[in-house]
Amino acid sequence: MPRPKEEYPTPGELEVLKILWDQGPSTVRRVMEVLNRRRERAYTSVMSLLNVMTDKKLLKRKPHGRAFLYEARVVRERTLGRMVKDLLRRAFEGSATDLVAHVLDESNPSEEELTAIRKTIEQYQPRGDIE
Repeated sequence: MPRPKEEYPTPGELEVLKILWDQGPSTVRRVMEVLNRRRERAYTSVMSLLNVMTDKKLLKRKPHGRAFLYEARVVRERTLGRMVKDLLRRAFEGSATDLVAHVLDESNPSEEELTAIRKTIEQYQPRGDIE
């Protein structure tokens, strides 16, 4: 029986998306170089992951000489927003207060980060739905 299709990127896929969002279109080798800064991976494993992500419509691929260039097909803000919205709904019953309290407890922000968070809250303007 095949695995159910994930609605959101897996942790490994999200790691690749972050690289492509930051660096733009990249070859398998370039993605592998960045990934290997944290943990060693084989070229074929990275290539397989990129191909699966292409099949899932998370990436697009175009020929580049003898290789391919992979590019994120999904937008960072929309993808992360949907993931946070899902977490908010599923884990915190929609309570932004509970979500923020857990984030603060788990991240132990510095005084500088807390100042930035307070400023963000003060400047917050409600927007339309992300989706």
